[in-house]
Amino acid sequence: MPFPRYSRHPRLLSVLLLAPLLTGCFASGGGAGEASDGKDGSRLRIALAFPPAENLSPYGADATILSRLGVTEGLTALDANGAAAPALAASWRRENDRTWLFTLRDATFQDGTAVTPAAVAASLTRATRAEPAPAALSGVTLAAKAEGEGAVRITTGETDPVLPLRLSSPGLAVLSPNAYEKQDTVDPVGTATGPFELTKVTGTAAADLDRYDDYWGGRAQASGLDVRFIADGTARANALRTGQVDIAEAIPVAQAASLDKDTRRETATTRTTSLLLNTKSGVFKDASLRAAARAAVDTSALAKGVYEGHADAGAGIYGPAVTWAEGKRVKPTGQADAGDPDGASVTLATYDNRPELPEAAQVLKQQLENAGFAVKLEVREYSRLESDALAGKFDAFVGARNSLLDTGDPVSLLAGDFTCDGGYNLALLCDKGVDRAVAKAQAVADTDERQDAAMAAEAAVLGTDAVVPLVHQRVITGVGAKVSGVLLDPYERTLAGTGTRR
Repeated sequence: MPFPRYSRHPRLLSVLLLAPLLTGCFASGGGAGEASDGKDGSRLRIALAFPPAENLSPYGADATILSRLGVTEGLTALDANGAAAPALAASWRRENDRTWLFTLRDATFQDGTAVTPAAVAASLTRATRAEPAPAALSGVTLAAKAEGEGAVRITTGETDPVLPLRLSSPGLAVLSPNAYEKQDTVDPVGTATGPFELTKVTGTAAADLDRYDDYWGGRAQASGLDVRFIADGTARANALRTGQVDIAEAIPVAQAASLDKDTRRETATTRTTSLLLNTKSGVFKDASLRAAARAAVDTSALAKGVYEGHADAGAGIYGPAVTWAEGKRVKPTGQADAGDPDGASVTLATYDNRPELPEAAQVLKQQLENAGFAVKLEVREYSRLESDALAGKFDAFVGARNSLLDTGDPVSLLAGDFTCDGGYNLALLCDKGVDRAVAKAQAVADTDERQDAAMAAEAAVLGTDAVVPLVHQRVITGVGAKVSGVLLDPYERTLAGTGTRR
């Protein structure tokens, strides 16, 4: 059905109403908004969309917050082409099928202690014992051991040809021994290695960071970061427009026109918005009803309507930003014939940190109801929704997922999100055919062949109708006219770095 065009006037009114509420948001903590002397640089004020959900633990969703703010690093990083690049490890070599040797660079933790092989090995070992496991370790076991004065030897339980990519994950950041003083928590405040050091965290509202002057990669040009977590997208856009922040992530497409053209940055990303169907319990345990839901969805209406052209209609789990995917895509097989919903009642959930999602969910609700489902829509802030979604308390879930965020490896996403043992399996899918296809892909070392195997595994996942790709997003970031050096990449791992300044 055609997507209805709604008036934007209520949104403009909300911008005006929110303005006084934001006044003073950055008035306290770390000299927010005040320029220090020219030599030391100014502090940057940043508005992020997602507040910490797990007390800034590096092992879950909060790991990306730490990475984007330049707090944490791993042994490796991703370069512009998605290949593994040096970070805390200056180089590495593969010794045999299961063993790699990583040579460390000379660096220090923000608490002043040295980044030693023993500290790195201990940090990685702690990650392997985390519950739930970091997404990058889904289906993988590894052991890290100090080797001499400058290297770490890592051995995997089975052959892992993409280990250097895996170690770039924000969830495998290296922290100092002081971060692990408490048995059940990990404290990233002052214990990481990046150019900015966390100095204060105010619950889910704010975080203050100072420049770490001894950073191995050079002294940052900004003297610090004053971060506020603002879940409301209209409020983030308004804060940038009125000069209360220097950088605002995830600007809603409905607010883009309210910003000056030179303050908008649109980045093609590997993020796909999808409809995930609960395959374990409830209505969508029935494959024919999953097929009916898939048939009911009009993805072009979402791309052109809700996203106002700032997205592409869903083609698969991997979108246009994964440039090699389209030429290798495999048609799904084994999809069930669509059944008759006959008024079956479903609960559709999503979160409002990304403002387009509730609107997309509303359109999906209409499409599913037109197909014969009875739909109840539930919208919450993400941190209040994730645990229930993972526990299968909803029949369907609309979420935005960066397909290459956790490791940079396309196969690892499939293992984490769609296999029986996956740590972020929102569809609760457990299908032997999918597990076999993913396992086959995991064993492939050659890059081109691994991509082929990933697309075959994608086809196996899509064949279950556990997930319906909706749109591939282009993210809009608000950047103040005087700000330069913002780090925007399709993997959404970076934002502020040594060259970010105003």
